[in-house]
Amino acid sequence: MSIASYVSEDLGTSVEFETFRDAFRKKLHKVFRMRGDFDSVSTQRGLPPFMMREIQSMTPLSVFIPEAYGGRGGHVHECQSILATASYESLALSLTLGINGALFLQPLTKYGADPIKAPIFERFIEEKNLGGLMITEPDYGTDALSMETSYTEMENGDYHLTGTKHWAGLTGWADFWLVTARRQGANGDLGRDIDFFVADMNRPEQMIEVEEFYENLGLYMIPYGRNHVDIQVPAEHRLQPESTGIKMMLDTLHRSRIEFPGMGMGFLQRILDEALAHCKERFVGGKPLLEYDQVQRRVADIQAAYTACSAMCLHTSEHAGTDNNLAGEALSANATKTVVTDLMQNAAQSLLQLTGGKGYRLDHVAGRSVVDSRPFQIFEGSNDVLYQQISEAILKSMRQTKERNLRSFLEDHEPTARATEYVSEALDFEVDQSLSQRKLVDLGRVLGRVVTMEMVIELGDRGFRSDLISNCLQSFQEKVERLLASYGRSQTPSVIDDYVDGSAWLDYVNA
Repeated sequence: MSIASYVSEDLGTSVEFETFRDAFRKKLHKVFRMRGDFDSVSTQRGLPPFMMREIQSMTPLSVFIPEAYGGRGGHVHECQSILATASYESLALSLTLGINGALFLQPLTKYGADPIKAPIFERFIEEKNLGGLMITEPDYGTDALSMETSYTEMENGDYHLTGTKHWAGLTGWADFWLVTARRQGANGDLGRDIDFFVADMNRPEQMIEVEEFYENLGLYMIPYGRNHVDIQVPAEHRLQPESTGIKMMLDTLHRSRIEFPGMGMGFLQRILDEALAHCKERFVGGKPLLEYDQVQRRVADIQAAYTACSAMCLHTSEHAGTDNNLAGEALSANATKTVVTDLMQNAAQSLLQLTGGKGYRLDHVAGRSVVDSRPFQIFEGSNDVLYQQISEAILKSMRQTKERNLRSFLEDHEPTARATEYVSEALDFEVDQSLSQRKLVDLGRVLGRVVTMEMVIELGDRGFRSDLISNCLQSFQEKVERLLASYGRSQTPSVIDDYVDGSAWLDYVNA
């Protein structure tokens, strides 16, 4: 099958990626700004069918599918670029593509049995099917390894899965699901390992029942809900790990986290473009907003976020291929996910602040961006938890090398070596190996940004604009130093459980 057959009939037989991407960009511009008033559509649940048909006519998910199965080859830089193109118009659309690519198509490519790949990939290309991943359960979110969805092997070799899953993006939409479960033994106990199974919603015995659709706060385009799992799938629908199922899950989740910059890239560029346009056109006190120093600070921080995300996209493109096993790459994956999602939310908040009351509407790009970007700091690992894990990984390495000084360690650590120079003095201290959880989170925020600065330096080495690189590093340097000041405080507030007695302010008014 030629690429042209699923791009556009009038693009010719040889389509370079730039042509493919530009055609997709034009299609999205037409769909969201000409055919559909998306400012009003964004306040409604779901997406009008004609809009999804138009988007899917370009088969954007082909970038995640190997060439042997009719796709564009699964090249990560193409995947990142398509996600960025989508997120410039709609963060929810980009997340929809990201869910399909990182949480279904890439795991299937790497771990799926050969007999099931061709027919599934063909349905994605020809029938525009969608796929998602079910891990989270009502009682087990962050504690995913304790999930209670279970499976048993039947006499005919099929697997029977039962349980409840929720907050799976594309609930009720997806044609295929990857469902995680633990093996149930003869005595009813659940095994410690995790297995993945492909469920086809076109098969009655594999159909997952939607029990409830949630009224999610943002990302209105994407349906979420609670799902009842009681299905029977063939043996070849079980993914085959290289070692253990847990490592397969880590590889999948780390790859997904490290691919977040693709979704952040277009979103941040849109925020930056909107901020610059507004601040040039809006006059206060006889001069444009952009001439005010505090406004310039906010816009400069947004611009720094744009540059940092560009650096992350470069790093991701060269490290996240399915040929690489990312199960052991927690530091780079967690640092990338946490920092880029913080940058996205902070940029959205700044745009909302700059646009004022005009932006405080769900049908305005500023208000919508705030609520749509916020859950990115929560799903696929809460940022608080991931920052803690970043610190724990660094502290473990420091123990192994018997190095106590943070600067000395980071100077000799490849992901942070050159970036350490920018905050050398602030990092010159010995780290307590028995840090409290809140201090681990504080330190993780610092480490995540130092890792990001290293990526920015690498981007500068490749020829990226030096003025943007310099401004970004200055912005991150300031942020790291502020975070370290907070980290260094010895006193921390504690929770007073029985706070009510003696805390009514009205009792102390001098009438």
